[in-house]
Amino acid sequence: MKPKVLVVGLGLIGGSLALNIVRQNDYHVIGYDVNKKTLLYAEENGIIDERCDNFKEVLPTVDICILSTPVSKTVELIESFNEIEFTQPLIVTDVSSVKGNVMKAAEKIESPHVSFIGGHPMAGSHKKGVEAAKAHLFENAIYILSPCVGVPEETVNQLKNALQPTDCQFLELNPDEHDEMTSVISHFPHLIASSLVHQAKNWQEKHDYIQNLAAGGFRDITRIASSNPAMWQDIFFQNKHILSNLLTDWIKEMKDLRKLLESDDKTTMYHYLEQAREYRDGLDHKKRGAIPAFYDLFVDIFDQPGALLKVVSYLAEEQISIKNIEILEIREGITGVLRLSFVSKEDQIASQRLLVQKGYETMIED
Repeated sequence: MKPKVLVVGLGLIGGSLALNIVRQNDYHVIGYDVNKKTLLYAEENGIIDERCDNFKEVLPTVDICILSTPVSKTVELIESFNEIEFTQPLIVTDVSSVKGNVMKAAEKIESPHVSFIGGHPMAGSHKKGVEAAKAHLFENAIYILSPCVGVPEETVNQLKNALQPTDCQFLELNPDEHDEMTSVISHFPHLIASSLVHQAKNWQEKHDYIQNLAAGGFRDITRIASSNPAMWQDIFFQNKHILSNLLTDWIKEMKDLRKLLESDDKTTMYHYLEQAREYRDGLDHKKRGAIPAFYDLFVDIFDQPGALLKVVSYLAEEQISIKNIEILEIREGITGVLRLSFVSKEDQIASQRLLVQKGYETMIED
């Protein structure tokens, strides 16, 4: 008899995890979601083997449970575990990007049969919902695990085996380390991106054309501000203490930067920018991080009918999937006028090679 896996919450992450586990055919995957249409879609499209309507009834009968719900809901579900009687071993994990409150709730689980291993697959998409679920979503992504005290390594390995088809890279961290690091490289940048968008929106009252000028690089650096507001509101408040400290540091740095501008100290400003460039250029671009990344290719095309269709047709013939297409009106520092976005580095390189062979001038930004 196959081990049973219950996936609670069949959104982008939960649906993609379920799809990976289903495809290895070693587990029986049961799905639960408060949205009945989501459940039906998941079952009809082979994302799960079976759907259930009662979380508390099914939970004690499975071997692994993946909680793929908003952080506050995950905490609420874990707190309900003490109302359930468990008679067999159960591994429980989550996918929350904030671990502190989740792990505190998990430590209060009374049943000796339940082993909790905090989890956070550092991958995602700007799309949401079960319809956006993809088996390759986690390829080369870092998947952080935070086992509760006393959980044996053998149990952690059981969970890793179930998640093995994701092709992710597992990393074990304690919850405090996790929350501090994800705040710095994911949560805080999202907060700042939203702030930058608000600043542009406010300045538009004075300069009507600012929305047109913001179509290029500004959209790139604020892309994460287009993510799900409900999800991010939850994340911010669950991690508010660390974010508050980061904001304090940021405000101090901005004040120092203002003084630097007013001082006309060009040498210090150059070093400030140079250090930022060197650190940024040294980041590993081969791995997926906490912020969903696209791989862009810029292509110079003639402004004439059929030019765009020609490029797309060449790539379609080679079965290369394009994630997004954008015609750039502002091309400061960029060769091409057409930006093609891909989900993988491999597709980006293959597309560049093909289009160069076809006589196009292309560029990839490092």
